[in-house]
Order: sequence, then structure tokens, then C-alpha cells
Amino acid sequence: MNRINQKLQEDKKLLSIYFTAGYPNLDDTVKIIQDLEKNGVDLIEIGLPFSDPLADGPTIQDSSTQALKNGMTTEVLFNQLKDVRQSVNIPLIIMGYFNPMLQYGVEDFCKKCQEIGIDGLIIPDLPVDVYHEEYQSTFEKYGLINVFLITPQTSGERIRYIDSVSNGFIYMVSSASTTGAKTGFGDEQTQYFERIDSLNLSNPQIVGFGISNNDTFTQATKYAKGAIIGSAFVKHVTNEGIETIDSFVKNILD
Repeated sequence: MNRINQKLQEDKKLLSIYFTAGYPNLDDTVKIIQDLEKNGVDLIEIGLPFSDPLADGPTIQDSSTQALKNGMTTEVLFNQLKDVRQSVNIPLIIMGYFNPMLQYGVEDFCKKCQEIGIDGLIIPDLPVDVYHEEYQSTFEKYGLINVFLITPQTSGERIRYIDSVSNGFIYMVSSASTTGAKTGFGDEQTQYFERIDSLNLSNPQIVGFGISNNDTFTQATKYAKGAIIGSAFVKHVTNEGIETIDSFVKNILD
């Protein structure tokens, strides 16, 4: 069974952390992954930096720009991760845009992911119908779960289609804006969480965008299996360095 599915069966609310590969420094990638697992994080999203990250807020955009300047590429990331499964057991997901995957070759990319122990992909600009018609068989051939995003604007019909094509979890974007930490969720977001909960989807949902502390983590996971933190973590390593990952995770979970 895929590690993502195994993790989703655990009787707990899950914390997923996103970080940009090759940031703050090119060789920080594996150390960050190891430290996140050691401090109780359940899943990790490894951001593959791209020059035109449309769904990302300024914090993650800046980290992507710096990672590219540091020399991060698809090939460099794969080389960094080639032995990661010798020390890391939790699910690893690569989050990135479709263009670098196309350039690498979709099948070659998926094959490489399987070889190094990647469990899934999140590709914000790959439409679900294109995936379903052209790429699903390739992803499944290499044991990869593809995670789709839904937003408050996604229709019920579209959400049910995404649910039917998915075989892991659905990334429930908390708002229609780009990524970024917020202090809390308002009535509009709570109503959205309740609406999705009432659909009784086959796949569990994990909430992302706007989660930065224990309060927002608790709010988000009231209606969902887990929550994803990206911008707040990237901001933390920017300001505090990667030596203080333990304190960041502790503040979320305690």
C-alpha cells in the first residue's frame, strides 16, 4: 500500500509541511526532511521550484526564486533524494508545476519518483480531466498518487469528479487567494469546510493555505483529516534558520 494511504488510515489529525527544495541553501533539502519527520510531521511536500509559480504567494515565490539561483533543478533534486529512504519513512510528495515534468518527460519523471521513494505528486496546473485522459495510467504504473486541489469556487459536480479520479486525499484550498499565512478562518471558510464535509467524499481532505499556528491547525482539522503548512514554515526557516524546526512544529501541535 502507498505510504500516503497508510498514513491516512491512522487515527489522528495529520500535519503536512511544505518547503521549497534547495532553500534556504541548496543542500538543505534532506536535512529539512529528516528534521521534520523526527519532530512528528506526518507528510512532507517537497516544492520543486519553478520560475512562474502562479498559485504561490510572495513568501514561497521568493523561496523558489532563491532556490533556482542556488542551482536547484529537477535533476539536482532527484540526486539529493536518491538515498532519502535510508533515513525517512513518512510519505513524501513532490509539489510542482507541470512544465518541468514535461521537460523531463512525464514517464521518466514518474519512474524516477518511484525509484527514490516518492509517494505522490501535487501539480496545481495539471487539469483533472487532462490527467484522467492522458496521464493517470502512467502515474498508477509507478505507484504515484496524484493529489488535486479544490477551492471554495469549485463546483459540487467538479469536486465529485475529482473525488472519483483520486485515490489518496484531496487538497482543500481554504480560500481563492494565493498561498500565505492568516490569523484565522472566518465564517465564509467555515461554511466551505462544512459544505465539503457534507458531500461525504470517498477521499479524505487535507486543508491548505492560511494555516500558521495551533489555532488555525485546530480550526482546519475540525472538518478535515489534516492540514498543510507552507508559507509560515518557509518564513520560519528564512528568519530563524533550519536549526529551529523543532520549535516550529511544537508550536503547531501543542
